[in-house]
Amino acid sequence: MGRLFGTDGVRGVANADLTAELALGLSVAAAHVLAEAGSFRGHRPVAVVGRDPRASGEFLEAAIVAGLASAGVDVLRVGVLPTPAVAYLTGALGADLGVMLSASHNAMPDNGVKFLARGGHKLDDALEDRIERIYEEHRAGEPWDRPTGAGVGRVKDYTEGFDQYVAHLIGVLPNRLDGLKIVLDEAHGAAAWVSPEAFSRAGAEIVTIGAQPDGLNINDGCGSTHLELLKDAVVEHGADFGIAHDGDADRCLAIDGDGNEVDGDQILAVLALDLRERGGLRENTVVGTVMSNLGFKQAMEREGINLVETAVGDRYVLESMKEHGYALGGEQSGHVIVLDHATTGDGTLTGLLLAARVASTGRTLADLAGVMQRLPQVLVNVPDVDKSRVDTAPELAAAVAEAERELGTTGRVLLRSSGTEPLVRVMVEAADIDQARSVAGRLADVVKSVLG
Repeated sequence: MGRLFGTDGVRGVANADLTAELALGLSVAAAHVLAEAGSFRGHRPVAVVGRDPRASGEFLEAAIVAGLASAGVDVLRVGVLPTPAVAYLTGALGADLGVMLSASHNAMPDNGVKFLARGGHKLDDALEDRIERIYEEHRAGEPWDRPTGAGVGRVKDYTEGFDQYVAHLIGVLPNRLDGLKIVLDEAHGAAAWVSPEAFSRAGAEIVTIGAQPDGLNINDGCGSTHLELLKDAVVEHGADFGIAHDGDADRCLAIDGDGNEVDGDQILAVLALDLRERGGLRENTVVGTVMSNLGFKQAMEREGINLVETAVGDRYVLESMKEHGYALGGEQSGHVIVLDHATTGDGTLTGLLLAARVASTGRTLADLAGVMQRLPQVLVNVPDVDKSRVDTAPELAAAVAEAERELGTTGRVLLRSSGTEPLVRVMVEAADIDQARSVAGRLADVVKSVLG
């Protein structure tokens, strides 16, 4: 079988790929691996478990909780909260392990399991590999070492987590949001209650859409992957701007007052200047990825801010930030990490900080986001191909080289395999959108032909 863990945990169609048995087995394996690593030494281990509102999260949560408790781990069940909330509470409560059940921006039938280490940080690849190996060994018949009697874990609901997380968000803000009118699209997801509460307490007048999760409607035509409703709502309500989250609220995209999209690169640029002005941009550096728009790179160079690039995935952005002590990093998709206040991308925190910048400067979001000009960028997803060969096929390398010669210094090409889905992504930037589309289309055809 292929590796269970992708760039963001274990994902698949719930009850088909991601079953209750798999969730239970992985949670037991995670408990044993962390115990072997010494994470539980000298005390009774505690885990924080949260989820997004997907219907499948209900039975998967039960499986995760059962697995952890059967391995001797006490469980604090925090219910429906964003991924960054579970990460924050894992650290704030001194828990040994955090578990989030969510497939983020994916459609409702999918779900996922994400493990967090002490402090709320994502597990490194070596620990994930060890969990997977232990899971496979015991699935094949190797018996578990099971506690009995008072050694089994205890389970309780921890409803205080909601207010703790909201208070944390409010405490981070450098100024209040009074006078702003903001539309919030919660994607019928994990931030449906947290985000409106935080923005309201911070002083903003809010309008909410996508804030009635029923277990089936998460990400359905709304949220950060479907911005049309938010664009319409911002214009209809005469709002200053709008904020959109994804299903687990670790992303933030925005719509300015004129109904134009403000992507993660633009948000990162605005926050980089804000943080530098407040003396918090350590090493005068921001971390992006190889997918960052060329316009973002040009803006940072023009503003005298260093840019460090990583592989795509917020875990790689975070690794670079932690290793070198950088304070700010993120992705075009809206994952923004403010390391002094979060251990993962936090869509609500990002939106609040963006709003605080608008409020403190008195400038519109469109004006602030104008610090960078996005080059036209075309992204084509090519499904049902052998993505493992994307970096080694000589025919692809030749096609990319030809495209790069055509684009010259005014554009670029990037081919990469998806870390969470069975497809290859073809990205082309150019000074002209028609040229970008033409080049991307030709490269996508080559990918299909060579890897199909």
